[in-house]
Amino acid sequence: MARNPERRVLLADAGLRVLAAAGARGLTHRAVDAEAGVPTGTASNYFPSRGALLAGLAERIFERMAPDPAVLADLGRREPSLALATDYLRYIVERTTREPDLTRALFELRLEASRRPELRHALGDVLRRGYADDVAFHVAAGLPGGAFEVALLHYAVDGLLLDLLTTSIDAGFDVDQVVSALVFRLVGAAG
Repeated sequence: MARNPERRVLLADAGLRVLAAAGARGLTHRAVDAEAGVPTGTASNYFPSRGALLAGLAERIFERMAPDPAVLADLGRREPSLALATDYLRYIVERTTREPDLTRALFELRLEASRRPELRHALGDVLRRGYADDVAFHVAAGLPGGAFEVALLHYAVDGLLLDLLTTSIDAGFDVDQVVSALVFRLVGAAG
């Protein structure tokens, strides 16, 4: 198996672009090679099966979407308040919409994971780790509520992102207004 970490990242990023643009059906080793501008067969050297390719994309997407530790540290130094919870959720929405194709690729991976047990396991581990990190931040920051309220926020933000990045219901509400209302209604009620 090939061992060049930079080439692996190049191929995974190309795979995420293909996944976002063409969906899971369009994700092939050949399409990844073409998107990355590398010789045919290169992606197969790094990701020998479709399952390995999908798992590699699941791993890479969360590296790219990971929060900035400096931003988390700044937020973590603030006094507990609904304003802090709102700013944390705003940061999540900003981070996940900054590169819309990444979040679209994540939706594609989640759909594909519903059909592939091996991907379901790998992606599920990553999703649960992200949720646990959000709960840990919430608790460490002294915010009202706990794991249940963070889960509610995850469910709500997933729907918001789906609406923002796919065919929208076009309800006409400002995203910031929606984020503030979600925090107030889901976390504020627990305080």
